[in-house]
Amino acid sequence: STGAVKMQPKAEELKFVTKNDGYVHIHPSSVNYQTRHFESPYLVYHEKIKTSRVFIRDCSMVSVYPLVLLGGSQVHIQLLKGDFVISLDDGWIRFVAASHQVAELVKELRCELDQLLQDKIKNPSVDLCMCPRGSRIIGMIVKLVTTQ
Repeated sequence: STGAVKMQPKAEELKFVTKNDGYVHIHPSSVNYQTRHFESPYLVYHEKIKTSRVFIRDCSMVSVYPLVLLGGSQVHIQLLKGDFVISLDDGWIRFVAASHQVAELVKELRCELDQLLQDKIKNPSVDLCMCPRGSRIIGMIVKLVTTQ
């Protein structure tokens, strides 16, 4: 009954940060321009342009696990202030894991997925869903992404 209610930012006020450009905004022609709240603070984008300021277009929200499994470079784990932190892209993107065990499992799953994709590149005719190793890895990823 008292106090202020936090309001969602206006479309032109919403901004994100990139490693190389600092703050960027969603372009007014983007379908996500009027979106004022994203469940995840991470977006992937296809196009970046600079006019009056830096804008991104063709963007989609991405949640943490797909980003950890498919984005950035190698996954690193470190203990910071009592939290186990999973980091990508030389520490620029960081996530706090629930425990050291969860962090190690996510890192191992990322390594397994990278190897599975390398195997597929070497032998495109392999059906990853039919081979035991591939189906286990894919099943684990689907379970992780759909339950979290």
